[in-house]
Amino acid sequence: MTIPDIRLIAADMDGTLLRPDGALPDEFWPLLDRLRERGIAFAPASGRQLATLQHTFGGADLDYIAENGTYVVRGADEVSHDALAPAFVASLVARLRSLVADGALRAGVVVCGKRSAYIEGTDAAFVAEVEKYYRALRVVPDVLEPDDRVLKVAIYDFDGGERNTAPALADVAETHQVVVSGEHWIDVMNRGVNKGVALRALQRRLGVSPAQTAAFGDFFNDVEMLQAAEWSYAMANAHPDVAAVARHRAPSNADLGVIRTIESLLG
Repeated sequence: MTIPDIRLIAADMDGTLLRPDGALPDEFWPLLDRLRERGIAFAPASGRQLATLQHTFGGADLDYIAENGTYVVRGADEVSHDALAPAFVASLVARLRSLVADGALRAGVVVCGKRSAYIEGTDAAFVAEVEKYYRALRVVPDVLEPDDRVLKVAIYDFDGGERNTAPALADVAETHQVVVSGEHWIDVMNRGVNKGVALRALQRRLGVSPAQTAAFGDFFNDVEMLQAAEWSYAMANAHPDVAAVARHRAPSNADLGVIRTIESLLG
């Protein structure tokens, strides 16, 4: 096998790099040392909050694609961020509150700011799910009150986001990104913002081409990222529509597919 000239690797977290139990594999750390020796940048790319990603990686000096591409940092330097208009956030939150109050949705809302995520609900099951992804989290009387730049609005649908929340927000999708980012999660962001746009911003910052980029993903919010890398890999456990976009396949996250594939690429 000819060893490709990979300079940048981006990997989704849940269902991709992380084990099925949500843990970062111990095998990642010696691999990261090898990547650094080769001068290869590594970027976790997730719907998760920046603070959560930094905690997961022990504060490691990495490139981070957070909040589904709305916030990108390289070490301590911001590469890009994209905030929603306050008026839109207010109208969307009001609509979601109404849908929940009317019984049309069983869902909780997370307003995701640059500094923190904000929720109103204290339902134990909802809070437990939110805490998995948002380490910087505040419970507030009104999610619209904090003075923060809102990167996205996330909805946790107890009954399934793709089946319920996404159709309920079909008209919102005409003006904004409405992304199914997990079985229960829907993310609403500005149009044209995604992990692929974020990855291309990193490529420009690093002077790296798509041919020098590898990317790994498993779900809908990874599609554009896979399209931005010539060495694109869908996990064995990926959604079929995502697998159809990728050029290559990797073993499942349960089989350490990202780590094993990168080791192969490194020769």
